[in-house]
Amino acid sequence: MIVLTEERDYKSTTYEIEERYFSPYAAKSKETRGRRIPIEESPMRTEYQRDRDRIIHCKAFRRLKHKTQVFLAPEGDHYRTRLTHTLEVSQIARSISRALWLNEDLTEAIALGHDLGHTPYGHAGERALGYFTHFCHNEQSLRMVDVLEYDGKGMNLTYEVRDGILNHTSRGNACTLEGHVVAWSDRIAYINHDIDDAIRGGVIKSTDIPERYRRVFGENNGKRIDSMVMNVIDNSFWKPIVEPSDDFKTDIMGLREFLFDKVYRSSVAKAEEGKAIDMIKFLYEYFYAHSDKIPREFLDMDSTLEQKVCDYISMMSDQFAVRLYEDITVPKSWSKF
Repeated sequence: MIVLTEERDYKSTTYEIEERYFSPYAAKSKETRGRRIPIEESPMRTEYQRDRDRIIHCKAFRRLKHKTQVFLAPEGDHYRTRLTHTLEVSQIARSISRALWLNEDLTEAIALGHDLGHTPYGHAGERALGYFTHFCHNEQSLRMVDVLEYDGKGMNLTYEVRDGILNHTSRGNACTLEGHVVAWSDRIAYINHDIDDAIRGGVIKSTDIPERYRRVFGENNGKRIDSMVMNVIDNSFWKPIVEPSDDFKTDIMGLREFLFDKVYRSSVAKAEEGKAIDMIKFLYEYFYAHSDKIPREFLDMDSTLEQKVCDYISMMSDQFAVRLYEDITVPKSWSKF
């Protein structure tokens, strides 16, 4: 039994709980590889807890509420944004990590930070910048926490959180199981909430989902998520891996392909995406040609002009990008009499 006393070091209690109960494959908080710049330890919080708190309180996290998830500028109040997507990923990831006796604090920090580098208009903006230079949102998320936040000083996060943020995509291979939890939770979250939003928007009907996937995963959003999460837990418990069973993995990726065919590639709701891409391309070309218009905080950074422009644009919300585009392209009324 762990006894709490007035004199007890609360962080040591956390360490003791982790050592006694966690999976042998979990990332223990006291065994972190640390930060690039050492800092004074907190008497209460572990390093992963501090990283989580830093991410929640940063400006990039708050901007996510004004960034597109899938549907561009939807009229309704209930469509997902990049922020609500992040929160859903975090909830799913925490549930999986807790059941697997992994480090929930590390998992939460990675989940909350995984999309901080997304451009305005989501993957449409990412593709627009990729037209001019190499740009991947996961790499920009790492750059956001390493360089851009805290007025260009970076957030100085732990190695494991930074690694999980960088490697949350299908191309990545995180160094911790907690990073793998977030990678699968990201897929589970976006597949299911994008289906939910597409049904809400009338883009598809629930009966359009192939019968096999409705039978395997369930008929609604909650049942689909629950079945996927439970399969990941059952297939990964007390093992050095985190992934669904082979048959579930095949069906998850099949349901993802259904989304690409019916929503991402050919949806009426995505009809405005071309305009968003053209707008982001215009902003890139404008600021590349007029670098003096880029805010000083980006110009003073030791990076290429291409990177400075990408940094500036990636930090914009959807609405800010539109206002900036209009300020540059729309004539202003002459008001002097």
